[in-house]
Amino acid sequence: MAFRCKIQTLQVVDTEYSADTVEWCPVEGWHNILACGTYQLKKLDCKPGQSCGEDSEPHVRLGRLYVYSFEDQIFTPLTEIQRLEMVAILDIKWCHIPIAGHPVLGIANAKGVVKLARLMGSEKSCRLQPLCSVDLGDECLALSLDWSTGREQHGHPLRLVSSDSKGRVTLLSVDESGSSVHILEQWKGHDFEAWVAAFNYWNTHIVYSGGDDCKLQGWDTRSSSRLPLFTSERHSMGVCSIQSHPLRENLLATGSYDEHVLLWDTRRMQQPLADTHVQGGVWRLKWHPSQEYLLLAACMHSGFVILNCQSSLAENEEKCTILSSYSLHNSLAYGADWSRLLPSNPLEMPTAMPVIQMDQRARREDLKVQNLKIIYESPTATFDVLLEEEDPTPASPSQASEGTLDLQGPPADGKAADTKANDDVQSAKAQRETSLLATCSFYDNVLHVWKWEVSQSSSLA
Repeated sequence: MAFRCKIQTLQVVDTEYSADTVEWCPVEGWHNILACGTYQLKKLDCKPGQSCGEDSEPHVRLGRLYVYSFEDQIFTPLTEIQRLEMVAILDIKWCHIPIAGHPVLGIANAKGVVKLARLMGSEKSCRLQPLCSVDLGDECLALSLDWSTGREQHGHPLRLVSSDSKGRVTLLSVDESGSSVHILEQWKGHDFEAWVAAFNYWNTHIVYSGGDDCKLQGWDTRSSSRLPLFTSERHSMGVCSIQSHPLRENLLATGSYDEHVLLWDTRRMQQPLADTHVQGGVWRLKWHPSQEYLLLAACMHSGFVILNCQSSLAENEEKCTILSSYSLHNSLAYGADWSRLLPSNPLEMPTAMPVIQMDQRARREDLKVQNLKIIYESPTATFDVLLEEEDPTPASPSQASEGTLDLQGPPADGKAADTKANDDVQSAKAQRETSLLATCSFYDNVLHVWKWEVSQSSSLA
C-alpha cells in the first residue's frame, strides 16, 4: 500500500497586521466561519519637546480580529464579513459546542485579558458581539486558551484554561449563558513564560501546561496543593504547543522550540510514544477532527506539516511519518487549523484555468512553484496552485505502514488491517480523504486557505 498527496492553494489574503492565530468554527451549522487574529507592534514616535525616556512605553500592541465566510467556489472562496480593532491577539479558540444557542469565541490578548464574543445572525449574515471579559492581572500577556469542550460533549461545566507571560496557569468558569466569566484558580506553573495550557478532554479536571523553562507539566485542578502531577523535561527547549486528542483517549501531542513533536500516553508520562523532528519550532498542533491519525503542525521557520501517526500508535514506530509539507508562507508559521467542512470537488484544476493565477493587485517580482515554495513581493493575491506528492517507491511488506494511512480508522477489535483485506482491496484503490485547512504567518501578514488530499492505493503503477 502507498499514499499519494495533493495540495491546492485556494486563496491568499493580506491580513495587513501580523497574523498569528486562526480557527474554523467547530459548531454544527457554522463550519463555514473562519476567525483570524493578529498581533502588531507599533512604535510610538516622540514629538519635538516630548520626553521619551525609559519610563515611556516604546510601542503599543495593536490587534485586529477578522471573521470570514467560506464558500466552496473556484476563485475567491473566502469573504471577509467583519473586522474588529482591538488589543493584540495571542490566541483565539471557539467553544466546540454552542453556548445559549450561539457559537462563542474566546480571545487571549496582550493586555492579559480573556474576552468572549458571541456569533449572532445567520451563516450568510453574521457578526461577533462582545459578551464578557476577565483580567488575568499583573500586567501580563495572555498567551493561550483552551476550552474544556474538546470532545463536543454537552452537560458538563464550561471551563477555560489560559496561560500567561508571568508563568501562570488560570482556570476560568463560564456560565451557561456565556455572559459571565470568572477566575476559579490561578497558580504559578513555570519560571518564565507559560506558552500554552490545555485540557485533557477526557478528564477535564486535568490540565497541561508548557513553558519557556522547557517543562511540560500536568495539574489536577481538584488538588489544593498546586503540586504538579508530573514534570517532564523531555523537550530541550520551551514547550509551546499541547493538544489532547479529541477522538482517542490517553493520547497527547506536544511541540517545542526544539523542533520536535512528541506523542504521549497520558497514563505513562515518563517517556513519549514517538518523537518526530519537523525542522522548525512547533508553535501549534491540531488533531484532525475526524481522521484520528492525522496531526497538523505549525513549524515556525519550516512551514506547516501533516503527520501520519498511525505507525507510531499501532506498530510502536519511534517517529511519525510526514505525509506533506506546506511551505508557501514566507514567514513564521504560527496559526493552523483543520476545517470540518467537506470540500465538494476533488483536487483537480479547471481545464481553462492556468496553474497559477494572481489578481491585478498583486505586483509580482518573482513567482515560483518549487519545493512547495512561492516567493512574491505582495501578499495580497488570489491564486491557485496544485501540487502533487507521492511516495517514490512502493512499500515492501515489512515497511507497509510507513506510507499507509487507514482512512477508515482502526479496526474495532484492534487486529491488523489485513484480516479484512479481501473485502476492502477494491475500495482501497479509490480511497481518498480531502480536507480544508487555513494557515497564517507572521511578518508577511498572510492567511492561506488550502485543500489537502491523501489517497491510498495498492500500487503507484
